[in-house]
Amino acid sequence: MTAFDFDALINRRHTDSVKWHHPDDVLPMWVADVDFAAPPAVIEALQQRLAHGVFGYHFESPTLRETVVAWVAERYGWEIEPEWLLFPPDVMRGMNWAAQTVARPGEALLLQSPVYRPLFDMVRNGDFVLQDAPMVADAQGRYSLEMTALAAAVTPETRVLLLCNPQNPTGRVFSRRQLQHVAEFCLRHDLTILSDEIHADLVYSEARHTPIASLHPDIAQRTITFIAPSKTFNLAGLKAAVGIIPNAELRRQMKHNQRGLIATVNVLGMVAMETAYAQGEPWLDALRAYLQANRDTVMDFVAAGQLPGVRMTRPEGTFLAWLDFRNTRWADAPAKHIQDEAKVALMEGTWFGDAGQGFVRLNFGCPRSLLQDGLQRIRAALTAA
Repeated sequence: MTAFDFDALINRRHTDSVKWHHPDDVLPMWVADVDFAAPPAVIEALQQRLAHGVFGYHFESPTLRETVVAWVAERYGWEIEPEWLLFPPDVMRGMNWAAQTVARPGEALLLQSPVYRPLFDMVRNGDFVLQDAPMVADAQGRYSLEMTALAAAVTPETRVLLLCNPQNPTGRVFSRRQLQHVAEFCLRHDLTILSDEIHADLVYSEARHTPIASLHPDIAQRTITFIAPSKTFNLAGLKAAVGIIPNAELRRQMKHNQRGLIATVNVLGMVAMETAYAQGEPWLDALRAYLQANRDTVMDFVAAGQLPGVRMTRPEGTFLAWLDFRNTRWADAPAKHIQDEAKVALMEGTWFGDAGQGFVRLNFGCPRSLLQDGLQRIRAALTAA
């Protein structure tokens, strides 16, 4: 038993939770937030700020930048500078802001599906052209970035490569070698890399997260990286993220393109972010161990044949399992069947692009008793006569 109780059941129903906005007989395991209370240090810091009782206009904390710089150096081995940082309210707001800064309507964004749906939405938001170079899975179902597909998809109109690492929904943590291939590709084609690294802190023992911008100064100069404490410490509702932009001209363009529309972190989000990065490491280390055990619980359940016909590859990061139902009777729309018949809410694979047909994404970021309940519900419904 650790000092942090991740087995505790916290009732999130009727709390305006997106994840838990389901009928009471449905167990939600879909939206990517976890069912754990935030670190005690963060809760205490917020309580102290609330006790002050005044929430007027605020400056950026004078120690916030150095705290982020120290976190990035400690967790990812990447030395960054305080002036490289911007603070959008969330990663996707930052990604859209960056895309609309470096590309014009009619130009193209290149991505690799299956991938987080809001990256597709960025194309529509900026009136861009979508270029999809789907990832490939090996015989064991392990996905890789497909350089041949990237080369076939890129055109002279391509301005941006959208990278998601650790990858959502597959849980891949791309190796340094794979990222080097991608970086070289972007150098050859003069592409700006927008890298969603929101799950960077949630990597398991067999992998290590490498920020693509850390590979080489030339790559850093064409990369805008986004991280956040939101997935790591379950703070998504407080709206606090970090953009890391080594290129001074790109930073200038980003600030110019703010145009009075892009909000920044609010005072409570700022308190939570700085406290999490300054004091949250012990909690995070305990959380990762718990999530890794949850991941292995799902892996063992599938490997034991408890979900006949279903396949799963071990995620190296995130708290998300990508389950292949293509060899089951639910192959057409597995998440729909699972919610209708098992009363468990998962994400339909097609939400992540056409390459997700026949798959579902399961969020195992919950107390183990809930995870086991969800797995047993799916097993019972799938194996019913």
